[in-house]
Amino acid sequence: MDSSQRVRAILSFVQAADAGSFAAGARALGISSAAVSKNIAGLEKALGVRLMNRTTRTLKLTEEGEAFLRQARIALEALDLAADAVVSTRAAPAGRVRISTSVGFGREQLAPALPGLLSKYPGLSVEVDFDDRVIDLVQDGYDLALRGGRIADSSLVARTICQFNLVMVASPAYLAAHGVPKRPEDLSRHRLLTRRFLGGRVSPWNFKAKDGSITTLNTEAAVLTLSSPETLTQSAVAGVGVAEVGVHHAWKHLQSGALRALLLKSHHPGRFEMTLQYPHRALVAPRVRVTVEYLLEAFAQMEELHIPLSALRAYEA
Repeated sequence: MDSSQRVRAILSFVQAADAGSFAAGARALGISSAAVSKNIAGLEKALGVRLMNRTTRTLKLTEEGEAFLRQARIALEALDLAADAVVSTRAAPAGRVRISTSVGFGREQLAPALPGLLSKYPGLSVEVDFDDRVIDLVQDGYDLALRGGRIADSSLVARTICQFNLVMVASPAYLAAHGVPKRPEDLSRHRLLTRRFLGGRVSPWNFKAKDGSITTLNTEAAVLTLSSPETLTQSAVAGVGVAEVGVHHAWKHLQSGALRALLLKSHHPGRFEMTLQYPHRALVAPRVRVTVEYLLEAFAQMEELHIPLSALRAYEA
């Protein structure tokens, strides 16, 4: 197998592994399924190992295939960078970039960054879907996604935007009427506002015990359950009850005095992050790469996304 055949075979292998089938990998490469199958078979023969176990419906990487995929991606990323360096000297990035983001983050953080992106790269056009559902970047045809939580999909590059800490909050008017909870157990006597994710799971409220373990508060008696974290924050501002919300949602309300932080010493702030995701693929288009780098830099400058927990103490009830 010569070098050009090897490159074609590696591209076929990576695309098929990421897409989950020869047919989907072939569509991404603009070649036939038979060509993808032949390329991968040739690669396996040249390496002397089986990289994939395949049936008519599924592909599953072998242990050797998983190891080879990791190394192949490193090589393809280096090829991307080399190609981009050449292209950037010849022409400005141009074309459409499709982005998927949650409603709240899209409105509050992504939308303010877009005018600067389009001003810097006038050849770009951007299409944004504001949708809280979980999407498949490859199958749904997106270039980028902005998502919170823990990312387990190894077929995606996940660039961290920020850490997402949670904070317990209530309005001064609510606390004046119902008292300030001093211990997690006190919350059983309060009106609780909780968040339900689209999958149906209610966000748990976790607290640190004296022995260092984590305990979970039962919030089944909540008076209000919402799927929108922004609306949850507004409900706390309106004095409906006690809520657990993201620090970035609560920050401006804490600063204005519309909310007070609660139980900072015992509340567990979570271990979540916001990430910018895009598919592992050979030759990431310059339009996508410049969008990624611009947005990461813009988000790094947004104060509300990077509030240290120590800063909340000034706003504790």
